[in-house]
Amino acid sequence: MPTNEQRRATAKRKLERQLERRAHKARRRRLITIASSIAAAVLLVAAGVFAVYQTTGDSDDTANTAASTPPDADNPDQAGNDGALPPFTPSDATAVTCDYPSSGTAAKKVNPPKTQDGKVPTDAATVSVSMMTDQGPVGLLLDNAKAPCTVNSFLSLADQGFFDDTPCHRLTTSPLMGVLQCGDPTGSGKGGPGYSFADEYPTNVYAPGDPALERPVTYPRGTLAMANSGPNTNGSQFFLVYRDSQLAPNFTVFGTIQEDGLATLDKIADAGVADGTTDGAPTTPVTIKSVLLD
Repeated sequence: MPTNEQRRATAKRKLERQLERRAHKARRRRLITIASSIAAAVLLVAAGVFAVYQTTGDSDDTANTAASTPPDADNPDQAGNDGALPPFTPSDATAVTCDYPSSGTAAKKVNPPKTQDGKVPTDAATVSVSMMTDQGPVGLLLDNAKAPCTVNSFLSLADQGFFDDTPCHRLTTSPLMGVLQCGDPTGSGKGGPGYSFADEYPTNVYAPGDPALERPVTYPRGTLAMANSGPNTNGSQFFLVYRDSQLAPNFTVFGTIQEDGLATLDKIADAGVADGTTDGAPTTPVTIKSVLLD
């Protein structure tokens, strides 16, 4: 039977092939776009029309500290609205800038995620991942279109074994929020990978300072999202939503949980929180054994 190291090596090779294919597709799309633009320009000149097109690049938002926790759903100022997450609008860009500056001390020594000249492809392909826990499998589908910088970081950490043999330290079972939080090797809720990165969907749908960022929406059952300690402070901690939850729309959504994972989460949630409250360490300790690309 192959070891975790062998499986990670196989997964790494598969990921590298995927990134190479994505880069090839991106280059091809750019060439097609350039060719189309030239043809359009020729037609416009022939018609005696002059137009100026101005494009702006993606801003290089930087993160500050390692990921921490979702907001407290028991706080009445944050709860009571069952609005949906804002719609996602795909970008025309074939890649986005992803910055991973150093931040804090790494709970486990890892390298920052790799990029292609500072960019990550934004193709719409989902990435299937198997997260094995000692309580059962948790299949994940990562959404590279919505959150390419986040997916790139998650896959990099998984490839380096960052999540292996780490606890899921926090379970929330309140009426307004049902999540299991993982991704901190220290189990304290304060550990991260030693770097951070900017928020993505749905936070980037809103303008900075928009009051809508403070109003809760429903993160539906089956959502996979990043925990944080404020704007642009994503690191390694993430949470798995096993019941529709009311949260402000400032936690990056980067995938969904498959049915096997929801069944595992339901079993963990049914056992409750260790101290009998609605927020704390799960009664049934949960350890991630491995996270591998399918």
